[in-house]
Amino acid sequence: METAEHASRWRRRKAARPAEILAAALDCFAERGFAATRLDDVAHRAGVTKGTLYLYFSNKEELFKAVVNQAVLPNIERAEARIAARDAPAALLLEELMIGWSQLAFEPASAIPKIIVAEAGNFPELARFYREEIVGRVMAVFHRVLRLGIERREFREADIYNTALCIVAPLLLTVLWRHSLSRDDPSLFDPEAICRAHLRLLLQGLTAPVAPVCEATDLPPGSGAERNIRPDPVAIIGHGGTAALRETAEP
Repeated sequence: METAEHASRWRRRKAARPAEILAAALDCFAERGFAATRLDDVAHRAGVTKGTLYLYFSNKEELFKAVVNQAVLPNIERAEARIAARDAPAALLLEELMIGWSQLAFEPASAIPKIIVAEAGNFPELARFYREEIVGRVMAVFHRVLRLGIERREFREADIYNTALCIVAPLLLTVLWRHSLSRDDPSLFDPEAICRAHLRLLLQGLTAPVAPVCEATDLPPGSGAERNIRPDPVAIIGHGGTAALRETAEP
């Protein structure tokens, strides 16, 4: 009985080993960067021998790619599924994406962009992998949101490719800042506040104008009191107006 129980526990431990190695590797890469991390360091943190590590990953590059796939891809896949549902206004989808990004800023995986930026010159293959497998899919998600908003006439016509770059650049800066300039004092860094300010600026520029309406006034028509009014989607979102925004979405 004791032997069978030990064997069962060993099998469970073996099944969990790849995830444990990846978690240890992510911590090591986040602390030391790619070049400075040794496989001995990862094995020691994971509680395995270096030989055991090689049973699962042939080299450090393959280990890093596996870390990225485990830590980042699930978030991208959830975003892709959310956008594919097309069941919410584009402004709300944009908010969900950006606030979701801010919530990841303090996760260990948020160090990965800084690693890529810092070491792309010495490891171009890793940079290519990250650009094709991660950046390309992230940009495609924002392209879809922008295209959806333009199709529904929620957003004005825009250069989708470059507008998406303008959206992502400040988001990237938040995680780079988090792992560089604010490491000694995280209290000065509020990713959600940054992303909400960025969202407000974006929506003020993207929101499509509506037909002019005359504001109620005691002054007679023609006196110059009329002015164009258009709804503020940021204000609606900020005051719990999700339902009101949903009503504006075309099927």
